Amino acid sequence: MYRVTIINDNEETVIHSPYADGVKLESGTIKQEINKIDSFEMSFYLNNPAHNRLKPFKTFINVLNTKTGKYEFEGRVLSPVGRMDDSGLHEYSWICEGELGYLHDSQQKHREWRGTPKDLFISLLNYHNSQVESYKQFEPGIFEVTTSTDNLYVYTSAEKTTFEEIEDKILERVGGELRIRKENGVRYLDVLERVGEDKQTEIKIAKNLKSISQSVDPTEIITRLTPLGTRIESDDPDATDASQARLTIEEVNNGIPYIDRPDLIAEFGIQGGAIVWDDITLPERLLSAGQKWINEQKVALYQYEIDAVDLSLIGLDIENFKVGNSHQVINPVMNIDERLRIVGKTTDINNPQESSLKVGDKFKTLDEYQHDANKAARQVVELEGIVSSQSQRIGQLLNEINNVNSEVNNVKQIIDSSDLEELPEAINSLEQAIMDLNDALDGIPIYDVATPTQDGLMAAADKAKLDLIQVINSIDLDSLKAKLDLITVTQAIDLDDLEARVTALEDQP
Repeated sequence: MYRVTIINDNEETVIHSPYADGVKLESGTIKQEINKIDSFEMSFYLNNPAHNRLKPFKTFINVLNTKTGKYEFEGRVLSPVGRMDDSGLHEYSWICEGELGYLHDSQQKHREWRGTPKDLFISLLNYHNSQVESYKQFEPGIFEVTTSTDNLYVYTSAEKTTFEEIEDKILERVGGELRIRKENGVRYLDVLERVGEDKQTEIKIAKNLKSISQSVDPTEIITRLTPLGTRIESDDPDATDASQARLTIEEVNNGIPYIDRPDLIAEFGIQGGAIVWDDITLPERLLSAGQKWINEQKVALYQYEIDAVDLSLIGLDIENFKVGNSHQVINPVMNIDERLRIVGKTTDINNPQESSLKVGDKFKTLDEYQHDANKAARQVVELEGIVSSQSQRIGQLLNEINNVNSEVNNVKQIIDSSDLEELPEAINSLEQAIMDLNDALDGIPIYDVATPTQDGLMAAADKAKLDLIQVINSIDLDSLKAKLDLITVTQAIDLDDLEARVTALEDQP
């Protein structure tokens, strides 16, 4: 049913035949998951044509489903593992990655981005394509996701690959699911709201369900919700965004800022959490939105590990199992009768009728949790660097302010002493000091405010957590600049008028 081929320098070699008397791999397993790079792990003995023909990153490998005529896996070989058992039999294993892995072969550049998520996606792919060989390139395809404002304000990093930036700046912030699509020899990368379809084929005990296990993740549950709305402008001119409060529901909820779910509290205890609706400006609407959210939240995430027989292979079912599709899963013994989505699939090419499926909600693995923690740590370091840079700029700015003050005092002294000969030079010095000050102000970057729904200097999720940080003795650069703009020395000094006044003074007896 499966034919596996390798390609070196446009030369194709079959290393696994779908026919009973053909060449075979000892094992071959395809692993697929939503928004993850497909993998193919295989092993073979010395007599397989693949022996001594595999080159990491350079050898292409394809797995063709001869029944459907479609490729189940397309990619490249990565790393080998060789072993010899106690009988002296040599076996070679290789790990291969799917085409999506090509996005790891390019680095993005450091830049500030303001624009739509779609334009950012196109820009990331175009920059990737400019760095890699033609066979690794992707054309921007269908793009279905966006934000409420259809706008992003983010920074891309030269330290991250294209795949990492798409994952971080698009998938995690905006949403969507990746799909590789090929038409007329062109490879497209789509970002869809959802990959797959709702299918009619049931996964049912006593039919095609062999085994099932259930995992539950209740860690994200909120039993006491604090709804937060738009920011409330402070009367304090020196207040920063971090110190500004948000709209709450206290005035329409008997003075209480939170909403409880008594049934969930009885089951799990008090598990506090806050959700921000940055666009809500009325407490009544905020209360309604918060109540709706806590009533509709999922108590826990459920995921099932299923071993199921793909009956489509023998013509007993029309539809086969595919990542992204949903099926009705029925097991009365475990009280399961609901439509669940396939979020992961493992296929053994030597036993294709037996598929291992992950259905239900997509969990974060321990590695993913650790990845998130490391990413947060990196963001803190980046923020510290930005703060340090800003502090240096502020120091420069203070020096320029001192220079301006000094030149203003100098002009005043010259005017008081009526020394007209030194006045033009003093005015020129003052003008230069003001120009230097303006350059220093222009050199200070302006960042949009990050909110839980819109990214600014950092990720929205991280900004929501940092909102609790109180800033003491902060410097309001906008207020400082507004005050400096009031200095109009060059316009206020009229030399003709000044000369007339000095002459009048000299003519007095």
